Amino acid sequence: MKAISRRTFVGGAASVAAMSLGRGIAMANPLGLPLAIQLYSVRDQMREDFAGALAGVSAAGFTVVEAAALPKMSAAEVRAALDNTGLRCVSAHHGFNDLHTRFDEVADYDKQLGVKFIICASPGHRDPSTASQPMTLDDWHYMADQFNEMGSKLESRGIRFGYHNHVGEFAAIDGKVPYFELLRLADPKKVTFELDCGWASVAGMNPIELMKANPHRISMLHVKDFVLTGKPSPESHDAKVTELGRGSVDYHPIFAEAARSQHIEYAFVEQEAFTMPWKESLKVDADYLRAFKG
Repeated sequence: MKAISRRTFVGGAASVAAMSLGRGIAMANPLGLPLAIQLYSVRDQMREDFAGALAGVSAAGFTVVEAAALPKMSAAEVRAALDNTGLRCVSAHHGFNDLHTRFDEVADYDKQLGVKFIICASPGHRDPSTASQPMTLDDWHYMADQFNEMGSKLESRGIRFGYHNHVGEFAAIDGKVPYFELLRLADPKKVTFELDCGWASVAGMNPIELMKANPHRISMLHVKDFVLTGKPSPESHDAKVTELGRGSVDYHPIFAEAARSQHIEYAFVEQEAFTMPWKESLKVDADYLRAFKG
């Protein structure tokens, strides 16, 4: 989920703190959800000091995480480190190729972390030998078929399967938009969608319209901001990552639509790059959500 190059709350003021298991849970005002973050945000910090990175995430006010770029540790070790910092892992990201070749291993690992969702975060080809070539419409159709199978397999584990977008999913191929093809072909009972509002905006798409058109398909959001210049599109864009509230993405109508839909279960901050020291950056994001006014 490298910045730019990676294929990378109900209305009213919710209480800033609720008690669960004797511990205060920081809430994000827009949707009244726990403050959540995608751990890819601190990938470099986790590599250097896993426990320290988790402590920084917790200190900023986040209580729920989505796994990605975890260090080479056993699931038990990761779970213990999360527990020690009061963090709860509810979702995990994996690339299509990883899921396709190690599905049971990945699912068993994530199950030990306590996830409710396993999300495919990058696409793959029907024929691995063509991986260096652009995705074809057939590749996207193949992925939809595979998603249905993966979703079926996860049902017995009590886990839901989903897909997370970047930019390329919105670039038309042979007159068809891959993201809409996935929505059309993926079984709603087996496959959900995690809408990355930031990357959709970079692609020139409107997250509000995507939620309106697919109210029962999108169950999670990625919340990130970009400074956008020119006219964004899937083929050509100039976007620079920044902290929430400091870029071009207007989250007021986005959160308003998410609240109306009443189907969003988690909204994860993902800070793909920092414009300031990382701990300060995470605090800016958390404070933005806590103080958000509709």
